Amino acid sequence: MTTDDRPLNTVDALVQLSFLTQRVLAATGAEHELSVIQIRLLGILRDRPAAGMLDIGTHLGLDKSSMTGLVSRAEKRGLVLRTPSPHDGRAVLVSLTPVGRELTTRCTAEISHRITGLTERLTAAQRTQLTELATTLVRPGGDALIA
Repeated sequence: MTTDDRPLNTVDALVQLSFLTQRVLAATGAEHELSVIQIRLLGILRDRPAAGMLDIGTHLGLDKSSMTGLVSRAEKRGLVLRTPSPHDGRAVLVSLTPVGRELTTRCTAEISHRITGLTERLTAAQRTQLTELATTLVRPGGDALIA
């Protein structure tokens, strides 16, 4: 049994899987002149009509100034739009523009295709099990020990 044939422990397996996933995000982003963090921003906004800057920053682990720069760069490219919150005069909501939505749809399809390719060696049952386990880990509370 070679080093590459030995099973990984849970930590190493998850870290290596994270590296593979980050490579997929980075490659897809590079093809569209987007950073990984910009890809993540578009992904957050994909399923929402709008999101607050604070909520996005919390989700991405970014402080206010970093969020402002991230959103400003996306806004300059015509990908997002900032609007005042109707509920809080100090808050700003961020939403995808039609151009941003189209790019997000394209990137989502490309990322999905590449990630699906990573799981081709698994049986349908294994893919289902992987999805269920990953879902459990990423649900609220799964990151309680991070920080």
